[in-house]
Amino acid sequence: MIETGDLAVPAATVARLPHYLRALLDLQSAGVRTTSSTELADVAGVSSAQLRKDLSYLGSYGTRGVGYDVASLSTVISTALGLGSTHRLAIIGLGNLGHALANYSGYTTRGFEVVALLDVADAVVGTRPSGSLAVEHLDDLEQVIKREAVTMVVLATPAHAAQSVAERVIAAGVREILSFSPVALQLPDDAVVRSVDVAGELQILAFHAAARTATRSVG
Repeated sequence: MIETGDLAVPAATVARLPHYLRALLDLQSAGVRTTSSTELADVAGVSSAQLRKDLSYLGSYGTRGVGYDVASLSTVISTALGLGSTHRLAIIGLGNLGHALANYSGYTTRGFEVVALLDVADAVVGTRPSGSLAVEHLDDLEQVIKREAVTMVVLATPAHAAQSVAERVIAAGVREILSFSPVALQLPDDAVVRSVDVAGELQILAFHAAARTATRSVG
């Protein structure tokens, strides 16, 4: 269980909450005011039973015969996810991936603000890949984290540098890291690391593609 305020929510449920929130925001954009568990589950890509169970951890059950108020449920999930205040992000590693992350336009609407960009390459430091923030040198990591009150770090460094950089991030007081580096980070138990392994996800897709091909061959 992960505790957030007075709530204790299973980690698997927490991982699904952003999908529910995105589905609700899409419904809001379409002018939908109320939704059923079946409709919301379909949009979010889960079963209605799973949806109801997940929402029950938040104390939100909807109204029988009416369903869920889209705006109210969006607020409930946003609060549970800690999106009531803006989280301040630092992106470390401004290669092709880091550059793309720096230029992502969806942070603000999701409750995040990129406040710092860091790299070690002389050709990158001082440039403004996002059009506003200048890339600072990684040597100044600790000072930048303190100056900008960074609360989360997005790690897009090469694998060989990821562990040492992550350790510096933790030592500087940041405990939440989203890592795109293809390596398992060994950090203290109170650190929360979410890893995005693009190659690994593609390999899973390749497995399913191979299985589908094998099934067709047998048929």
